[in-house]
Amino acid sequence: MNCNVLWCVLILVCMSLFSAIGHGLWVLRYQEKKSLFDVPESDGTSLSPVTAAVYSFLTMIIVLQVLIPISLYVSIEIVKVCQVYFINQDVELYDEETDSQLQCRALNITEDLGQIQYIFSDKTGTLTENKMVFRRCTVSGIEYSHDANARRLAMYQEADSEEEEVAPRGTSLSPRGSIGSHQSIRVTHKSQSTRSHRRMGSWAEAKRASVLSRHTAFSSPMEKDITPDPKLFEKVSECARYLAATQHQEHPLAHLSPELSDVFDFFIALTICNTVVVTSPDQPRQKVRVRFELKSPVKTIEDFLRRFTPSRLALGCSSIGSLATSRSSHKSGSSFLSSLSNDSTLLQLEEQLGPHGPAVTDNGFHGQAAAGWALSGREEHELRYEAESPDEAALVYAARAYNCALVDRLHDQVSVELPHLGRLTFELLHTLGFDSIRKRMSVVIRHPLTDEIYVYTKGADSAVMDLLQPCTSDDARGRHQKKIQSRTQNYLNLYAVEGLRTLCIARRVLSKEEYACWLQRHMEAESALDNREELLFQSALRLETNLHLLGATGIEDRLQDGVPETIAKLRQAGLQIWVLTGDKQETAVNIAYACKLLDQDEEVITFNAESQEACAALLDQCLHYVQSKGPGSTKEKTSGNIRVAFSPLCPPSTSMASGPSPSLVIDGRSLAYALEKSLEDKFLFLAKQCRSVLCCRSTPLQKSMVVKLVRSKLKAMTLAIGDGANDVSMLQVADVGVGISGQEGMQAVMASDFAVPRFRYLERLLIVHGHWCYSRLANMVLYFFYKNTMFVGLLFWFQFYCGFSASAMIDQWYLIFFNLLFSSLPQLVTGVLDKDVPADVLLARPQLYRSGQNREEYRPRAFWTNMADAAFQSLVCFFIPYLAYYDSDVDMFTWGTPITAIALLTFLLHLGIETKTWTWLNWIACGFSILLFFIVALIYNASCATCYPPSNPYWTMQTLMGDPVFYLTCIIAPVAALLPRLFFKTLQGTLFPTQLQLGRQLAKRSPKKPSIPKDIFAQGQLPREQRSSSSSEAPSQDGTSQTSISPEKAAVSREHSVVPLSMLPTRTPSQEDSLLKGLCNQALGPFMPEEAAQEGHPQDSETKHSSASGAASLPPIFNLPNLSSLNWISSLSLVSGLGSVLQFSQSSLQVDKQDDEFLPSPPQPTCELHTLRGQTAKSF
Repeated sequence: MNCNVLWCVLILVCMSLFSAIGHGLWVLRYQEKKSLFDVPESDGTSLSPVTAAVYSFLTMIIVLQVLIPISLYVSIEIVKVCQVYFINQDVELYDEETDSQLQCRALNITEDLGQIQYIFSDKTGTLTENKMVFRRCTVSGIEYSHDANARRLAMYQEADSEEEEVAPRGTSLSPRGSIGSHQSIRVTHKSQSTRSHRRMGSWAEAKRASVLSRHTAFSSPMEKDITPDPKLFEKVSECARYLAATQHQEHPLAHLSPELSDVFDFFIALTICNTVVVTSPDQPRQKVRVRFELKSPVKTIEDFLRRFTPSRLALGCSSIGSLATSRSSHKSGSSFLSSLSNDSTLLQLEEQLGPHGPAVTDNGFHGQAAAGWALSGREEHELRYEAESPDEAALVYAARAYNCALVDRLHDQVSVELPHLGRLTFELLHTLGFDSIRKRMSVVIRHPLTDEIYVYTKGADSAVMDLLQPCTSDDARGRHQKKIQSRTQNYLNLYAVEGLRTLCIARRVLSKEEYACWLQRHMEAESALDNREELLFQSALRLETNLHLLGATGIEDRLQDGVPETIAKLRQAGLQIWVLTGDKQETAVNIAYACKLLDQDEEVITFNAESQEACAALLDQCLHYVQSKGPGSTKEKTSGNIRVAFSPLCPPSTSMASGPSPSLVIDGRSLAYALEKSLEDKFLFLAKQCRSVLCCRSTPLQKSMVVKLVRSKLKAMTLAIGDGANDVSMLQVADVGVGISGQEGMQAVMASDFAVPRFRYLERLLIVHGHWCYSRLANMVLYFFYKNTMFVGLLFWFQFYCGFSASAMIDQWYLIFFNLLFSSLPQLVTGVLDKDVPADVLLARPQLYRSGQNREEYRPRAFWTNMADAAFQSLVCFFIPYLAYYDSDVDMFTWGTPITAIALLTFLLHLGIETKTWTWLNWIACGFSILLFFIVALIYNASCATCYPPSNPYWTMQTLMGDPVFYLTCIIAPVAALLPRLFFKTLQGTLFPTQLQLGRQLAKRSPKKPSIPKDIFAQGQLPREQRSSSSSEAPSQDGTSQTSISPEKAAVSREHSVVPLSMLPTRTPSQEDSLLKGLCNQALGPFMPEEAAQEGHPQDSETKHSSASGAASLPPIFNLPNLSSLNWISSLSLVSGLGSVLQFSQSSLQVDKQDDEFLPSPPQPTCELHTLRGQTAKSF
């Protein structure tokens, strides 16, 4: 648009220069004749032709300055604000479960939503729910599958799909539920059927549970109520009994076996290696932010030595005993298990424990079993865990399920409630917070039982496994540790394949000398003024070495509802989706298959490089393989380097012309190498050829670098979506940042341009509102240029009859009010409310979104065609009144007033032709503009007789309204001016319709709206790319079409072929498929690949169309059988809406909020669109 404004400036200068030259020649011609209209200067001399030409040039700049659409910028901002308002008011973007709606935080980029080409998405919390649920774990090389917990989660998942179920009967809320405590909802009747248990996870029950836990994040019943594994629970109880018997001895932990010692430390680490804050409902909530360099209670070496005095150990043991004694008073009266969601699960667990397990009574548990199973009921029910991330909350709840409960946290100590031992208070010496580089966090504590310094570390397996103490094969212990590490790594791989988020737990015991040495250097780093962050980072690295592996955890994060369908629709719309996640590669790939980012029948290039040289070699090999499959963009080799020429306007899906494109999976280390200056062009060229890209183990900095690379190199419109603080940099770099108001706070929302409750709302935001906003603004900008050029043309043609003296035949008040009042309101209403295609058609045919990606509605050709049309219309509107009043006695302003009226009517009729959706506001705006012009003219001409002599506007409009010539010119001139445009649009829309025009014809002929994606997926009618992979959520071990590339063997292979089309379910194409056959093939042209064309018809074969429309409306006046050649005229909303608007029914006078349409559609004809086009071609 700015470039076109410069063209307008150039045209203005040319017109003014032409007028100046003409006026100079005119003055030169009549200078000697002393004409009567030549006004001399005060000294009696006349202006020279050159001086007169200069004055004329400057005057023409002022007179014709309307050509520069300065008001356009103000109008655009007004329209954008109104568009934002209507986007916010869309009820389809409201999420009832979270009671939140879409937020437009940026007011000036709504049109960018309709031009997005690349979407960069986070995984956790964006594609998934970010509700971390403890699923399974391995401790000391032994895996505990938690089968009862898996069945509990399955009940939630099954119940979520039964939204039609009523709220479960026989459920009761806890007495403390009214004050917001975290007592879980439980079933009180054991005789209920399995179906009644499934109803616990229904929407109504989830809504009620969310009300109970609204004030604390990560605390839903699904996240809190962990069912313990019987074998692991028995080991925890056994460990607690041993420690309770030997806690007064010198080294109580030494009496435990290595396995039980690892179990004890494992749960201690789960409980205290975090930043979880413990509060109660009756206490004020507090938010504690633990920085990387959390202040240490140990300030000096002397303080450190004093803390190791034997008196402190004795005091600690005595306090432990007193705490254990006091705890026994709270155990009177058994409490119901919060870790078990219902009684049936409890009975199943009792059966698994067998006769040696704890005996269950009507009240819960008795004797020693009750002490082992039940925590303090009053204390447990009142505790709230406020965590910074859902992972921390999930691990704390898992530890609480095994009676290892976090009960208090201060800045220098952490209290843990243990079975048989009571409350243990650990002195918190240091907290080394998590960061994206180390990918782990650690706490340094003093153990109350041994008074030793322990370091507990929790982090990603890729970071922790490299820090383990080396194991030698010389002794039995070393071999045993090596075996444990090997088993744990195998279980980690198994968890990742199942889509679980994995964390490793490790510990280290420090001697006094080691801690004193480390503390001294750490304090120096804390007190450093220069390079402090780097020194603290190095200090953490020195501490987190020679770790002893305790175990690993697997946490489940469920996929959000509607994510696979949304990704499929966005792909059909021509959007390329990249997922940038920090998760393990196997976990990310599993989720990618579940959300249909990767398909079972496509090739997957797994890119893992150990060095920059290997990365360069793999890039060359992958590029060679991809190019050998199909010719895409060409690359040129110069001096051993690859130079890639990227096309900025080429959609990302057009890179592979033949054959399906592969997908790319790359890990964080390889991504760091690929983003180097020497390799980034190769990497981008490879990624551009791929159907989807999955970046694993990527840091926040890498995310922003990837987005910046695509945006700068490809000149593409990018969108980034995320939900956490680690996505802020990615959101800020992208053209459009979308934040999800999820579980990880509001950092992403505060840094975003738009905020959505769920990922699935991105489909409607882009495909519907994005397309509408782009189409409205594009047409409004073109209309502004047309209107100003046409109005300026009227003044310019008059200069040929006034000696190029910069005179105007239009009254100066009309010149002022014309753009300000008479013609401003209709274009604003159209820019805000116009809908070129209804929402249901846009959602059913996502291919229509490609018009915005290709900038089809606002191109240089459209601009210059618009300008030429404006010049022609100005000629017609000027010379028809000129010929009508030629050789008459009317004065100049009496002749200029009809020209003003004709220009206004022409503008409004032109706007009516370009308006696709007519509402009562459009009619009122157009009528108000015409009425306002005549009222102002009548009042002005009646009250101003000699306001500006020598002009005399008195009674001009009153005289004209009594002259039939005035009405005749106001009818003939606009029709003659607009007839070529109407003829051209009719001819083009009938013989060569665009994809949007076909969509509008489908919407007007279909009495029944096309099936929306939700209906399609509900009936199982998936597009081809989804239907082939809908049978399984995750790839099987032997059925994955995956190409693994490693430095050892840089080759790309396919493990099995694509599923043949004959094996896919067949169906009979419906009438809507045939009506839009051209929409998916011809209109897209070269911008739609063959694969996308096959995906664009997911319609139900049994869809039946009714013959009558929902609301009785008059048929379009041109929709007659014998006028089939002019059938495209009936698709013009101005014509087809005339019959419907006359009835003034309720459906035609207000917006249908449910269907997003303003007027009822006419009945659908029986002929198909291609038959109609054939008849029209023959007629012409």
